[in-house]
Amino acid sequence: MQELSLLSQICLYVLMALIGLYTILVGGWQFMILKGKAMKNPDGSSDNWHEQKTHYGIAFADVFLTCPVSIAGIVLVFVSPRWGYYLLSLVSFWFVWANIMTTATSLRFEKPKINLNWFITFPFGILVGMAYIAWTVVYFNTIYFL
Repeated sequence: MQELSLLSQICLYVLMALIGLYTILVGGWQFMILKGKAMKNPDGSSDNWHEQKTHYGIAFADVFLTCPVSIAGIVLVFVSPRWGYYLLSLVSFWFVWANIMTTATSLRFEKPKINLNWFITFPFGILVGMAYIAWTVVYFNTIYFL
């Protein structure tokens, strides 16, 4: 990580903090869904796997795959940086895909009032994921080849 400039390291730490925060939020939310609790979304919809079985699959993937891989990626950035970068790239791709899916569904079917709560619940993950992917593209040679 010493090959990275100070600015790129600061960007990386901010992105890892955002990924970590988002992981905690998603993990807690999805764990409640796995426990069977129907969760109200800020757009008026509800995540209830008793009514929509896909919510259970997404919650299962988040709790048992995405969240642990995200935490492992953050830890590995300090222990074995290249592996940490790989894992965070995978998690970022998941954040982008999953949040595009949920944001598009929210906009199409729920026609929400777009406020801060809605923004953090749906498209914020897209921005975090895309920011990390963009950081990876900019510093690709430095983080993967040196």
